[in-house]
Formats: sequence, structure tokens, C-alpha cells
Amino acid sequence: MLGNMDVRKLLIKLSIPAIIAMMANAIYNLVDTIFIGRAVDTIAIGALSIAFPVQMIVLAIGIMIGIGSASVFSRAYGRGDKETMVRTVNTALFLGLVLSVAISVLTFIFLEPLLIFFGATAGNIDYAREYLVFILVALPPFSLSIILNNLTRAEGRPNVAMISLLIGAGLNIVLDPFLIFDFGFGLGVRGAAIATAISKTASFIYVLSRAMTPQSALVIRLKTLYKVDFRVAKEMLAVGAPTFVRNSLGAILVIIVNNLIRHYETANPEIYISIYGVITRMTMFTLLPGFGLVQGLQPIVGFNFGAKFYKRLMDVLSFATKLVFGYFLFMSVLVIVFARPLFLLFSPEDATDPTLHDIFITEGSRAFRIVAIGFAMISFQVLLSAVYQAMGYALRAFFVALSRQFFLFIPLAFLFTYLAGDVIGVWFAFVASDLLAGGGSLAVHLYEMHTLKQKIA
Repeated sequence: MLGNMDVRKLLIKLSIPAIIAMMANAIYNLVDTIFIGRAVDTIAIGALSIAFPVQMIVLAIGIMIGIGSASVFSRAYGRGDKETMVRTVNTALFLGLVLSVAISVLTFIFLEPLLIFFGATAGNIDYAREYLVFILVALPPFSLSIILNNLTRAEGRPNVAMISLLIGAGLNIVLDPFLIFDFGFGLGVRGAAIATAISKTASFIYVLSRAMTPQSALVIRLKTLYKVDFRVAKEMLAVGAPTFVRNSLGAILVIIVNNLIRHYETANPEIYISIYGVITRMTMFTLLPGFGLVQGLQPIVGFNFGAKFYKRLMDVLSFATKLVFGYFLFMSVLVIVFARPLFLLFSPEDATDPTLHDIFITEGSRAFRIVAIGFAMISFQVLLSAVYQAMGYALRAFFVALSRQFFLFIPLAFLFTYLAGDVIGVWFAFVASDLLAGGGSLAVHLYEMHTLKQKIA
């Protein structure tokens, strides 16, 4: 299929499960935010942004161990090495459990200073505390479900991973209104956290139960789970380390932006932190189908590059580039046109504080329009990083992935806010880093396509 099927049909076929799984994850993050904004107030949305770094770090650990263990497991599976397969699965689960429990316990012990470090203000710290306490309980099952989802894909059962994510997203959406709003339990921010905790746990229980069936190649030995194979652990962590760094940067970025907002917006920092939280989730929701398409592209690139089918490789890259760029450009225009009605989803017209509501809608829609200007150029950076990863150029992929968030955004955010003396510098830093990283990636992408043409000739 990878070497013979029409590349356009193949790309769509492989992308759909990835898009569904990614959208499921984005939807319940978005629904949480909408319900909290409408049931509590817009300031409470900032609690999600304050708590986000902890979730991002655990996500980074889960993905690091998941991708690393899947790589080791796949190779052992291919050569029929059952003992290494067993040791890999159990070592991955034990590491995930220990690290997630450690983060959960340490965060709980140092909760107050951590919340302040993450950018909490006097106006939203109580909401952040309420939310994060319940999220901490769910960190171990959250981490373990990520690891098992990667391992089930490695054994050739991607539908199990997709269903696991859909269960989590669906349950979260169903539980949210009953736990958050007054017509149900009326728990507000705590209700959103409890719904998330229950959903993550249900997702983990499903994927664990499927992994323990006779149909699964994963062998989980609960009684000897503590017996870590340090050689396997070292290998899986080495493979997953670049992914960990890349995802951890997301947490660092959130912390930096929250603190820049708190420093430069002294009048209403809470409302601007909430605006940033909405923009983050809306951007994730709008752009994820493009990322899903790129995920579907990777196995096609890897196979055809390895097989030296350069004509097929060039055809699929050309087609994927048009699709991803076209989609990101369309979403950029959509956000610029409909930014205000999108923000109105998160705050009702009859809000208890009309002044804060007006700031949230007016400033939020303006900020979202600015950020959306660079969406189309992100496509080239995302594509180039994924293609290099599929080709086995790990260092190049790592550099391209870091270029936008680490090398460009962080210094530009400090520079622009200093020059403007205002939080608007943060929004323009997003645009500048997107345009610069995207432009550089486009130049390299064109060079790689030219190289492929020469190989075909």
C-alpha cells in the first residue's frame, strides 16, 4: 500500500484516524473552556492556562516514554524477540507511573509557590488551585494511557488508541455540563477538573483492558512491574528525548507568556491570561486537522524515502504541501473574519461584569486576529519537521521544531513587550516567529524538493 497505492488516496486514508484522534483531544479542551467561561466567569478561564504547564510536562513525559517504548517494541516485535517486548512494555509503564506520581505529589506539596511561578494573580489563583488539585489525581492514568496508546499503535492496533481518546473526549463532554452548571452539581471550575479526571481515567481503563486481552501482543506483568530493564529504559528515553524537549517547551512558553502578561498588564492581568488561554485552545482546535494530515504523511515519506521511490515521494510532498498550506491559510482567514463571534462563545452577553466582558471580547478578538496572521506560514515548518523525522534526520527535525517556539518566539516576546510597553507585544511575537520560522522552512523545503528532482533525473 505504501509503495503502490495512489499517493493522494493513501495520504487521505492514513490521515483520517490521526485527525479524528487529535480533534477528539482538542474538542474536550475547548468544551471545558467554553463551559467554565459561561458557568463561572471569564477570569476562571485563566485557571486552565495557569494549570496547563503541569499537564504539558506530564504529557511530554508520557509521549517521550510512549514514542521511545514504541520504537524499541516495534523493532523487537519485528525480529520476534518476545522477552524484549515484555521488558519494554513493563519498563515503560513503571517509569510512567513513578514519574507521574512524583510530579503529582511534588506539585501538591509546593502548589502555592508553583501557581505564582506559573503566572497566577490574586484574581485567579483560587480558581487555579481548585482546578489543579483534582487534575493532579488524574496525572498517573493520563500518563499511562498516553504510553499504552503509543504501544497499541506499535503492535498494529491504531483503532484501539483512537477509541481510547474518543472515550475520554466523549465522556468529558457529557460530564462537563452536569458537574459545572447550576442545573447539575454546580461545581464550577472543580466540576471541570473532576470531569477531566474521570475521563482520563476511563480512557486509561479502556486501553489497559484491551492491552490485557489475548489478541494483544502487549504482555503486562503487574506482579513484577517494578523490575526495570535499565538498558531498555536508556534506549527508550534516548529515542523519546527530543520529543520531550519539544513538548516541554510548550509548558515553558505558557509560563513565560503568563508572567509577561502579569508584568505588563497591571490593571486586569487575569482577563488577559484568560484571553491567552482561549487563543491557545482555539488555535489548537482550528489547526489540528493540519497536524493530523502531516501525521498521516510520515509513514508514506519514511517508506518511499527508504525504498528510493523518489517520484512518489515528490508527488506526495507536493500534494501534502498544497493541502496543509491551503488549510492553514483558510483557517487564518476564518479567524480574522470571525474572531469576535468565536470569543463570544466563551462569555455570555449577560455577563455579571459588563466591563470585563467588553475587555475580554474586544481585546481577545483583536489579539486572535493578530496571532492568526501567521497561521499559513506555520504549515511549512510543521511539514519540514515531520518530513525530516520520517526520513530519519532527527537532528534536523529537532532544530526545525525548536526554531519557532524556542529560538524565535521567546526572545521576540521579551523584546516586543519591552519596546511596546504593553501586552500587545506578545501577540506580535507570535506573528513574527511564525513568519520567520515559516519563511526559513519554506526555503529549505524548496531546496529539498529541488534535490529530489535531481535524484529523479
